Amino acid sequence: MRVFNRLVTAAALSACLLGAALPALAQSNVLRIVPHSNLAILDPIWTTAYMSRNHGYMIYDTLFGTDENAKIKPQMVESWTESGDHRLWTFKLRKGLEFHDGKPVTGDDVIASLGRWGKRDALGQALFTFVQRMDSPTPDTFRIFLGEACGFVLEALGKPGSSVPFIMPKRVADTDAFKQIEDYTGSGPYVFKKDEFKPGDKAVYLKNTKYVARSEPPSGTAGGKNVYVDRVEWNLALRDAQAQVNALQKGEVDIIEALGFDFYETVKADTTLQLPKYATYGLQYMARFNHLHKPFDNVKVRQAALAAMSQEPFLRAQVGVKELYHACYSMFICGTPYGGTVGSDIQGKSNMKKAQELLKASGYDGTPIVIMKPTDLAAIQKLPDVAAQLLRQAGFKVDLQAMDWQTLVSRRAKKDAPDKGGWHMFLTSWTAFDVWNPIGNPALDSRGEKSTWFGWATDEKLADLRTQLMRATDPAIKKKLGEQIQTRAFEIATHAPLGEYDQPMAARKNISGFFVTNGNIYWNLKKN
Repeated sequence: MRVFNRLVTAAALSACLLGAALPALAQSNVLRIVPHSNLAILDPIWTTAYMSRNHGYMIYDTLFGTDENAKIKPQMVESWTESGDHRLWTFKLRKGLEFHDGKPVTGDDVIASLGRWGKRDALGQALFTFVQRMDSPTPDTFRIFLGEACGFVLEALGKPGSSVPFIMPKRVADTDAFKQIEDYTGSGPYVFKKDEFKPGDKAVYLKNTKYVARSEPPSGTAGGKNVYVDRVEWNLALRDAQAQVNALQKGEVDIIEALGFDFYETVKADTTLQLPKYATYGLQYMARFNHLHKPFDNVKVRQAALAAMSQEPFLRAQVGVKELYHACYSMFICGTPYGGTVGSDIQGKSNMKKAQELLKASGYDGTPIVIMKPTDLAAIQKLPDVAAQLLRQAGFKVDLQAMDWQTLVSRRAKKDAPDKGGWHMFLTSWTAFDVWNPIGNPALDSRGEKSTWFGWATDEKLADLRTQLMRATDPAIKKKLGEQIQTRAFEIATHAPLGEYDQPMAARKNISGFFVTNGNIYWNLKKN
């Protein structure tokens, strides 16, 4: 009996020790990330919010990707052909594409997905003005028939930023484009654990063991989407910047997606941490006006606001680290094909006295400007305060209203009057690939209430210039049209570009596999 008891005790002790070791062992294959914001909207087509886009990249796949050099590369597509008159495009899907429910990805799924995306996205809507019809002659093939040739088919299908043409099952993609989906079945490298999702707390993704990655190395949103961890956890509750850094230093989290600028030097000096390079081009801050309601329905009032918003005060207050920001009075990102300062004098060479004169001449009636200020998004939360200060100096009355980012995301979609729950202005940021093309830049869609992005600018001349660019194929002509589009956008003050910056990411030294993505993408990472 004593021998038996000793055996039982030893077995129990071994079990306890093993049980104590299991969580640590399991954690070695769990990637713990603090994302830049809360995740509330799970439909990446319904909103342009980057959290929803990042969620989309975890669970969905794309037909094409954009590599780190802005080149379009095939992803779900194996091969394609273009007819001599450039009006018929035929695409063949690669083998091994399978949704998380085990069903194969077909051309019908692609057609339904593109159709829904094309109703919401600026570049998608532009493409579908040329599309006559689509069909799927075989399960692994789909075709796009154009009424006339256009020069951006692949660029649209490989669009890397919001809104991304993610491929969903037909039954899901058949959902009304203006209603959020409720089924999150994808074919991407991760599977969404809906049963563990808690808004404001956590989101969980499991490795898709059936996913067949491409053989090319990862680059941007293209190449092989290899997954080396079993589970990814997004910590949605840890919103305080100091608490995030403390957790990273203690090893409680592995990655801070958007490191608070105030802690850049702290992380830089910590030998257990790293600041991975993940972008060739940075991001652009932007102030967006609501063109539907007074006083910003008056172009002269918008011009006065644009003239008041010099970039340096925003960059200095929000970023502060000089090596991470620079002024750029271009709507299309300095250093990119369309990046220039033509037509930008109203903002780039203005001053407060000029802004005050423009406002006085505009007939502004003293309507308070409702600026929405996010309280939980460190990357942009100081921008509204700067905007309020500058606009007040110019002579505006300002009503600064605080709310969390997800509330702001929902509220900015409302067309109600500002005193009825609407808004006049919000401030945000875009990755370079989302705004550097005049066709895809959502702030330049000037079709009024038919526009795909919030703010609903109306201007026939700007719309006509963008249409001309859609048809252009000669690089010199495209460059000239880009300059004309920018000039017109500054003339009517569609929005205010507020400078460019690099958003640092912080990670523990044992995380490897980072590559240039120009976004927040979590495949190819290993936890050593």
